Amino acid sequence: MKHFFNRRETIVTEALDGLLRTAAPGMLARLDSYPDIKVVVRADWDRSRVAVISGGGAGHEPSHAGFVGRGMLTAAVSGEIFASPSVDAVLTAIRAVTGKPGCLLVVKNYTGDRLNFGLAAEKARAEGFDVEMVIVADDIALPDINQPRGVAGTLLVHKIAGHLAESGGSLASVAATAKAAAADIVSLGVSYSSCSIPGRPYEDRLRENQGELGLGIHGEPGVEKIAVQQADGLVSIMTERLSAATKPAGKYALLINNLGAVPPLEMSLIANAVLSSPFADRVALTIGPGPMMTALNMNGFSLSLIRLDPVRETALLSDVAPRAWLPAVAPHAVAIVPAPRAESLAETAVASHDGGAERVLAAICDRLIALEPELNRLDAKAGDGDTGSTVATGARSILAQTGGLPLADRATLLSVIGETLSTAMGGSSGVLLSIFFTAAGRASGDGGSLVGSLLAGLERMTFYGGAHPGDRTMVDALSPALHAMAVGGVRAAADAARKGADATKAMRKANAGRSAYIGESDLDGVMDPGAHAVAEVFAAVAGILEPA
Repeated sequence: MKHFFNRRETIVTEALDGLLRTAAPGMLARLDSYPDIKVVVRADWDRSRVAVISGGGAGHEPSHAGFVGRGMLTAAVSGEIFASPSVDAVLTAIRAVTGKPGCLLVVKNYTGDRLNFGLAAEKARAEGFDVEMVIVADDIALPDINQPRGVAGTLLVHKIAGHLAESGGSLASVAATAKAAAADIVSLGVSYSSCSIPGRPYEDRLRENQGELGLGIHGEPGVEKIAVQQADGLVSIMTERLSAATKPAGKYALLINNLGAVPPLEMSLIANAVLSSPFADRVALTIGPGPMMTALNMNGFSLSLIRLDPVRETALLSDVAPRAWLPAVAPHAVAIVPAPRAESLAETAVASHDGGAERVLAAICDRLIALEPELNRLDAKAGDGDTGSTVATGARSILAQTGGLPLADRATLLSVIGETLSTAMGGSSGVLLSIFFTAAGRASGDGGSLVGSLLAGLERMTFYGGAHPGDRTMVDALSPALHAMAVGGVRAAADAARKGADATKAMRKANAGRSAYIGESDLDGVMDPGAHAVAEVFAAVAGILEPA
């Protein structure tokens, strides 16, 4: 898989510097110990309160450095991708931010993290620092394992411990509350792909129709293979297992975490599935959905639950500085407000009779319906072969309304035609003609002449559609026809329209419409179907109003 990076050896340091450069000024800093020791700290820290330190391998962004700031972490220690930071790195972080109140280390339950953070804590104590450590082991994928992994639920401990420390709590109280919270967190993940590490070959261990349930955040295989299925089915499996691992009583906070590559559209759908499931009745707070503890570009998500009590609920709801933390909200029903309703012009227009208008309208519609096969044939050479059917559908819809049309009210008639075509015709041609007649109706209502109103419609159609004469569209016939009609009448318009339509045969390059995607050789000698339809319409009108 492809990745954006410069050198594999500097991915982590460059990424951390990118975070620091885009953070709010005065919020974050790093120790001058690059590249071996990578520590991000609060720039405003004064050591007057308990420090909360966490970290681990890179690749889980925004964890852990993205959660450094007021109300959460005091410092984050980063290793290389999926590699625990060294003992020296953790010890350096402790020295940098720990004052007399002491510090709490929040560690995910992986062997490397336990050992390196643990030895650093022992060394720090030997130097006189007051240090406590809480280990988060929230993954329930392997229910019988003695050492469950620490995954996204770790963030809930960051938030609770960070709030208590920010509020001035003692190290003993912060540590005790954090340990109790960690014991009440359960998490489970699912993915449709493993992750890809920059600079290393990628091998997907999953077949096309497979996913993994209960996988770790370092690309470890899942506990079991599952079939690719609807999101509701996945959520049902996960919430059932999470429910079985929680106490039946009490309310919970739910963290919906993107493991890296799930599009926001799908994450919102997943959130809806979770909050529509039976377990939703027990959820009092939701956090997410969003990428918070990722596994590089893993196409998966995880759900984490923590049982609430007043202290935890207050802590999870408190405001924090890090932008990566998504505020907790109480689940609620979808708010629905009435949409504005407006009667259509066809419903409100008063029917009126005008024999001349009726004959012209019928002649136009009849001609377009008769042209259906020919226009489809032309369109098949440069499109999907449906122009004739689309135009004929619009014509039939107009004919069907003839008895109720305001034929004697030109402005309203043009507007009703525009409204009808917007719903009866499909594709861009329906929209363009709707714009044309709607704008023409508005101009006519303002006192414009018929030709002036139609030219106003043309101006709006070309503005929104972007096509102009020479672009090989219906405009190549419509524009010269209307301009000729302004000075020479309908017969001159018909002649100009036919000349314009014929000219499209020699236009080997289309600059607008679907034909713009067709090769020049496929367009050579082929008349644009829209332009041909316009020419035929003007010929039909001229045959009634100015017969030869």
